[in-house]
Amino acid sequence: MAAMTSSSGPSGRERPLLNRRLAEFGTTIFAEMSALAARTGAINLGQGFPDTDGPEAVREAAVRALRDGRGNQYPPGPGVPELRTAIAGHQLARYALSYDPDREVLVTAGATEAIAASLLALVEPGDEVIALEPYYDSYAASIALAGGVRVPVTLRPREGRFVLDLDELRDAVTDRTRLILLNTPHNPTGTVLTRAELTAIAELAVERDLLVVTDEVYEHLVFDDAEHIPLATFPGMRERTVSIGSAGKTFSFTGWKVGWITASPELVAAVRSAKQFLTYVSSGPFQYAIAEALALPPSYFDDFRADMLAKRDLLGEGLTAAGFDVYRPAGTYFITTDITPLGTTDGFAFCRSLPERAGVVAIPNAVFYDHRDAGAPFVRFAFCKRTAVLEEAVTRLKSLAS
Repeated sequence: MAAMTSSSGPSGRERPLLNRRLAEFGTTIFAEMSALAARTGAINLGQGFPDTDGPEAVREAAVRALRDGRGNQYPPGPGVPELRTAIAGHQLARYALSYDPDREVLVTAGATEAIAASLLALVEPGDEVIALEPYYDSYAASIALAGGVRVPVTLRPREGRFVLDLDELRDAVTDRTRLILLNTPHNPTGTVLTRAELTAIAELAVERDLLVVTDEVYEHLVFDDAEHIPLATFPGMRERTVSIGSAGKTFSFTGWKVGWITASPELVAAVRSAKQFLTYVSSGPFQYAIAEALALPPSYFDDFRADMLAKRDLLGEGLTAAGFDVYRPAGTYFITTDITPLGTTDGFAFCRSLPERAGVVAIPNAVFYDHRDAGAPFVRFAFCKRTAVLEEAVTRLKSLAS
């Protein structure tokens, strides 16, 4: 039977089956490149998932919850009390941000749902949403589903990092701007916004009465002299900021899909109104396990960051030796490179040929841009893999230098 691609409307005219708001979004680049890795046997440094599980104690906490019958049925809509309390405790201990676990914390099916629910709740058709470009691909789809208008502000390479032009950000705000969607530490560039940059963003949001949704899932992966500072800590921002966190990136359990938001009671209530019609609830037993994970001692987070820092340097040095221009990330577990020194500026063609040429898979950054030309020469590699895998990838990539 042929696949259905269109249907007849009341007038008899043919129309696509897919909602037109999603027409520009096909199969994700991650699915395409992961399939290419599987077909060629290449090392997959494209999609950002670890190739080892997180702490054994946290896994055992999930097993305990399953055996004890905790979370096997629908958990409470806002999330299990133990996890909401742990999230509030984390925000207080780390950032001196005080949240009421009963009214100001909401557990979600990962950060992706948190982003979607926030935008569906807070954006109406025609509202403009500013997003830093390049941006995680679900941002664009979520804005489209909400009927919003995407307004990209481009991070541009300068002196070894990708930099936000604050004048360009200010110029992007119009009377139709509803919300700024912020991501720091930033995927895919690895930039961590500075205190000065965040101060300017906060002042702009207060001046123009804007909401801000901040994706902070890499909050525990900052390197060198970088510092993660939640935007909600700045004057006037707590009541207008939805902060998003996630267990997947910090504890290496991406398949558990446990995320959360912290915000004022009014904002949490709004996001919950949308979220309840998406998954309703999810990840019951895993919520109890992540509550225990958030209580791990500081040494866990320090060791996790140190391990990723060593892997960043291993892969970064290998990419430099292979001929790439490397932008050393101050955060996340991704490295953005410029392929221009390798004789091309077409990131798509480069990434599609790389598995055959060098046995490695990467992601073309252009998929994260509205202004595709601005992202054309940039390619992203993930270093959240076992050291032996990264060493083999570095060995394979050496072939490009010749």
